[in-house]
Amino acid sequence: MKSIETLLQTFRENTRARGTRIQLNGAGDKDVYNITAPFSWLDKTYIAGRVESRDSEFAEVHFFENTGTDTYQLVEKGVVLALQDPFVTFVQGELIIGGVEVFPKETDPTKLDWRTNLYRASSLTDFEQILAGPIGMKDLRIKELADGRILVLTRPQGEKGGRGKIGAIVIDSLVELTKEKIETAPLLKRNFSGDEWGGGNEIHLLEDGSVGVLGHIACFDELGDRHYYACSFQLNEDFTQIEQEIIIAERANFAPSEPKRPDLADVVFSGGLIRNADGTATLYAGIGDSDAQKLTIPDPFKNN
Repeated sequence: MKSIETLLQTFRENTRARGTRIQLNGAGDKDVYNITAPFSWLDKTYIAGRVESRDSEFAEVHFFENTGTDTYQLVEKGVVLALQDPFVTFVQGELIIGGVEVFPKETDPTKLDWRTNLYRASSLTDFEQILAGPIGMKDLRIKELADGRILVLTRPQGEKGGRGKIGAIVIDSLVELTKEKIETAPLLKRNFSGDEWGGGNEIHLLEDGSVGVLGHIACFDELGDRHYYACSFQLNEDFTQIEQEIIIAERANFAPSEPKRPDLADVVFSGGLIRNADGTATLYAGIGDSDAQKLTIPDPFKNN
């Protein structure tokens, strides 16, 4: 993976995009951010979003129903999941929604641990948990491939992944999606380097049969502030290597808003990407851990 410095230099030579805010109504005085892209389900269009008080990290995932252009209303009687950073995909026609569960660390309750949980949903009130992922792993993503198998992107940290690297494995069905299987996924070649980290946010099947990934790449500066950028890349034919990586958006491309904390002012967290017929794409993202916006960009996968 090329460095953030190198990727940013190329990106800034060509970008002029400017984001706009998504209206997510009904959450009261809580922030809604790190949203999914809009998705069609049960004959309506929804966004799932992270809902959270400004002074807390304990979030809930709520559904918001589309009521107009870039305007969504909280679904009052839907299931509420005690998760951060929702994502959605469909496997064999069923909605699979996931997010990050945060809980006290077993060895030190004054600290927090986390894992990615997945649920199968048949309605807004009927969710069945199908996975509690490995402790310490965020950014776990799945996608049904054209042949019916399932691509799994992992993001171990620590001894295997440092601050966070992406792994990949292909399984035959959701029955095989276990913590043990996830932990065996090898890291992708050409991964994040040095002190930089990142993860996959959404997997796309491309027209030529290959796989594109919407993701994020991040680093700390010398003051300890976080810098997150939206990126995209593709996987090689056997899902073992990162290729064609680019930054597709940074904080300066979006409308002004107040961050959750000063050290999060330069954070763009990719939520989802809608590819448009005119060669553009619409990126949906969380901004500064407090706001939800969208941005129209050139489709990063348009040559496929």
